[in-house]
Amino acid sequence: MDNKIPTIEKKFLLKDQLFNEQKVTKLAEAIKKVYPQFDKNTFIQTVIEKFPSLELTQRIKWIRECLKRFLPDDYREATTLLLKSLPPHKDTDKLDNDFGEFIYAPYSDFVAAYGCAQKDLSFSLQALKQLTTRFSAEDAIRYFINAFPKETMHELLKWSKDDDYHVRRLTSEGTRPRLPWSQKISTSIEEALPILDNLYADNSRFVTRSVANHLNDIAKVNPDLVLSVLKKWQESEKQQPKEMEYIINQSLRTLIKQGNKDAIRFLNFSTSPQVSISEFHIKKNPVTIGSALTFAFTMEAQQDEQLIVDYILYFQNKTGHGKNKKVFKLKKILIKKNQTMEIVRNQPMKHVSTRKLYPGEHKIELQINGNKVAEQTFLLHR
Repeated sequence: MDNKIPTIEKKFLLKDQLFNEQKVTKLAEAIKKVYPQFDKNTFIQTVIEKFPSLELTQRIKWIRECLKRFLPDDYREATTLLLKSLPPHKDTDKLDNDFGEFIYAPYSDFVAAYGCAQKDLSFSLQALKQLTTRFSAEDAIRYFINAFPKETMHELLKWSKDDDYHVRRLTSEGTRPRLPWSQKISTSIEEALPILDNLYADNSRFVTRSVANHLNDIAKVNPDLVLSVLKKWQESEKQQPKEMEYIINQSLRTLIKQGNKDAIRFLNFSTSPQVSISEFHIKKNPVTIGSALTFAFTMEAQQDEQLIVDYILYFQNKTGHGKNKKVFKLKKILIKKNQTMEIVRNQPMKHVSTRKLYPGEHKIELQINGNKVAEQTFLLHR
């Protein structure tokens, strides 16, 4: 008989990877080196003992509060110590995905919480400029944009030409109209355009991705402005063609999902493609929550066509009205005249953090170059 006790796999939690005793100890040891009076051991114990009850963003604020408690009372003195404790600025030539270490997020939060005042404005902005090279200060800078819009936007415009791509990216990311997980900003969408004008020709994908995401935010409220800006940038020929194509596609992704005809034409796709759809069906109906929706269809073209093929899922909500929907990208394809093409797609039907699934009738629509061309219903059950 096998008496071996089965092991229970511990659930992976991002908050525990980013904020844990090892990371806090690293922080405390660095502060101790520049501030010998720092009670390192008590700080570590105080911080981590509360971690089990805190989510990720709560841990950032808790570390910030503990820094306030264990550092000098004077804001500038405390912030100067935090800046001195930072590790060397590395990866200055890295061009993408260089967010830095999350454990330094409480430092920027410290500046936003305790230094967003007129008397400390210049000092605090310069502190964030340094901190963003270790971990993006995109959330913290928004406190200053709201409190001191003229002064902060003036400084960000200068930073958009900085030698460090972390700083340049901050000027776009921090001014995004709809930055995820961050407070809204009071400035108009037009006020950040001079900053974006300085950034779209950047050689860092880390920067240009932010620029494109910024324009995608604007597109949700002013599509015409985005198309006008992209046209101007494209005609300037300051950015490499492939990178300009990337910026355009990323900037227009929401408009394309919405079927915006002007955006589709801007990408040189026909808004009336000569394509017929047949044999659109759900392969297994009903679908069980936790499995996958498998659907298939056949396309035939009457002439050569460039196609943007998406599909839209309409989800039941808890009241049973099925009003929630999400557009999914399927593919961009070139189909030749008289060519037939069968497409099969598996769509996972699982609960995710942003959507809970409910049993009942659901609907799927095919969308080609912004046109809804076919639909099917299916049942989802537990």
